[in-house]
Amino acid sequence: MNLLVYNTLTRQKELFRPIDAPHVGMYVCGPTVYGDAHLGHARPAITFDIVFRYLTHLGYKVRYVRNITDVGHLEHDADEGEDKIAKKARLEQLEPMEVAQYYTNRFHDAMRALGCLPPSIEPHATGHIIEQEELVKEIMANGFAYESNGSVYFDVEAYNKKHHYGILSGRNLDDIKDASRELAGVGEKRNQADFALWKKAMPEHIMRWPSPWSDGFPGWHCECTAMGRKYLGHHFDIHGGGMDLIFPHHECEIAQAVASQGDQMVRYWMHNNMITINGQKMGKSLGNFITLAEFFAGSHKDKDGNEMLSQAYSPMTIRFFILQAHYRSTVDFSNEALIAAQRGLERLTDAYKTLLAINPAEAGTITTQQIKQIEENCYEAMNDDFNTPIVISNLFEMSKLINQVADHHATISADALEEARRVFRLFAIELMGLQIDSTQAGSGAAREEAFGHVVDMLLEQRMKAKANKDWATSDMIRDRLAELGFEVKDTKDGFSWKLKK
Repeated sequence: MNLLVYNTLTRQKELFRPIDAPHVGMYVCGPTVYGDAHLGHARPAITFDIVFRYLTHLGYKVRYVRNITDVGHLEHDADEGEDKIAKKARLEQLEPMEVAQYYTNRFHDAMRALGCLPPSIEPHATGHIIEQEELVKEIMANGFAYESNGSVYFDVEAYNKKHHYGILSGRNLDDIKDASRELAGVGEKRNQADFALWKKAMPEHIMRWPSPWSDGFPGWHCECTAMGRKYLGHHFDIHGGGMDLIFPHHECEIAQAVASQGDQMVRYWMHNNMITINGQKMGKSLGNFITLAEFFAGSHKDKDGNEMLSQAYSPMTIRFFILQAHYRSTVDFSNEALIAAQRGLERLTDAYKTLLAINPAEAGTITTQQIKQIEENCYEAMNDDFNTPIVISNLFEMSKLINQVADHHATISADALEEARRVFRLFAIELMGLQIDSTQAGSGAAREEAFGHVVDMLLEQRMKAKANKDWATSDMIRDRLAELGFEVKDTKDGFSWKLKK
């Protein structure tokens, strides 16, 4: 099958041809772990989970690397200011690695809930300081970096004389200089557009490592270049992330690779678009984000104290909401859109349950050929730059056929029924990652899962009651659950429960 992938570097769809087939190397920028994952983090995770699943399905041996940024990411994505993790640690009076570990664990929990497969390798920036120092040394030796007061900066102007800084984002150096004039700390740089490869740590900075230049820490952009090269080689197939990373992060990665080894590391640059709220990007830096935990609990208030969520949304509803749009298009958050996604997911879930329950006829009016056509349409959509909304629309077409059989308006042969079950499971569950198979009628696992959801829902209502100082309702829910044999504990993150033995 011919798979087309949109390459941000060339701004066109290209035939996917791995460097070393059947092996595929894919690097995706992961989170900076100083807070809970929000809807904006869910999108790249789900997008590249789909890429990972589909490439694996096509028979490729995929090494999927997704990093954890636990040092070097300074405030406002600039070269000055406090490290985001160190700042969180200072405010909460914790060790920085406590903060990083806590939010890494929370990120993993959220990704599992969303049905995202774990990456093959998940390297941490703090575990690869030596590799980042070596990268800086190579860039300096090639004349594209300079030391200033113990820090090392990439010399963008020197690089641009031999190469092209701005090849990914389409910017030219003069525009970049103009846009960066207001950045703080340009005094120790030769040019405003130069970016940090190594930063000298100030006395109060906790996170520091020895280097030939100073006790300090690597620049934010170094980690992905160094770790991508370590685990995927000097040339690999896919580098992914959100569109907000195109500049400066990925642009700087390209410059670092070319400056250190002489050429590009990456063949296909892939970027998912943003999730917005009222047309504005959702992000921690803008303060308009809703965490995944808040979506799952159905509770989030804006800065004015207004409740933003009308109800709790399951992880699969969030996944379905994201997959309903092509990964390169924007998705605007609203309660109405999420409710519509919830209903759409319920339709697919009900159709799958019906598909498992219906009986075949000797001669069906719904043919194997019809099912194979839907399968072909789904493959065509996936091969056209992972077009998940078209796949979903074809699954809805199959759902209509299934419901016709259930309503006795059509019949389906045994062969066609077997084919329909296979195709539905392949695209809805294995490739889209929608966890709808555990909802089968009569399944003990499904009953246990539903049982747990009901308890969670009751305890979420108790949390809301406590937040509203409705102590009577809060105590009533706790006491009734205790009578039924549940042990409930309040935690700093909400609650936990278990059945008493």
